[in-house]
Amino acid sequence: MGRRHLLQLVLTICLGWFSGLLWAPPALALGGPQLPLGSPAPDFTLPTNAGDGSVSLADYRDQWVVLYFYPRDFTSGCTLEAQRFQRDLDEYQARHAQVIGVSADSVNSHAEFCDAEGLAFPLLSDPKGMVSKAYGSWLGAASLRHTYIIDPDGMLRARFLGVRPAIHSQEVLATLDDLQNA
Repeated sequence: MGRRHLLQLVLTICLGWFSGLLWAPPALALGGPQLPLGSPAPDFTLPTNAGDGSVSLADYRDQWVVLYFYPRDFTSGCTLEAQRFQRDLDEYQARHAQVIGVSADSVNSHAEFCDAEGLAFPLLSDPKGMVSKAYGSWLGAASLRHTYIIDPDGMLRARFLGVRPAIHSQEVLATLDDLQNA
């Protein structure tokens, strides 16, 4: 193979690699593949300690949903994150958005957690991680700290994979404002 052909081969490989970066497959995160933004959010029905005992994504059609996954009730980061969502709950409601938390904890654990922290939004029990897996937010035996914003038509509009509990709710509110004003 001549020098020119070798140079063309190397250039072709480099261009192929670079174009692969530009046309990358769906995002990956610890926990699994992430659904593309703009695609339908996976529907679910899970047990909860609130309301009639179960919550479905379809229950919130025609409003925004902030669906957040977290590892465990009563842990420091999860408690802080839940407290911040509760602190800002009036702001979410003013934006016609429902906050929903999901973890592998039991309904009874969620009830105790809500009572201890004064949480007024639903926490859903996903002990086998079926919903967490559908959203690419499951690792071993626990949900990962991921958040998704779902629009009133049930489409994924934003995701947060590197969540910092202390400031996360404010980040979600800012993104929700951007989405609603677009």
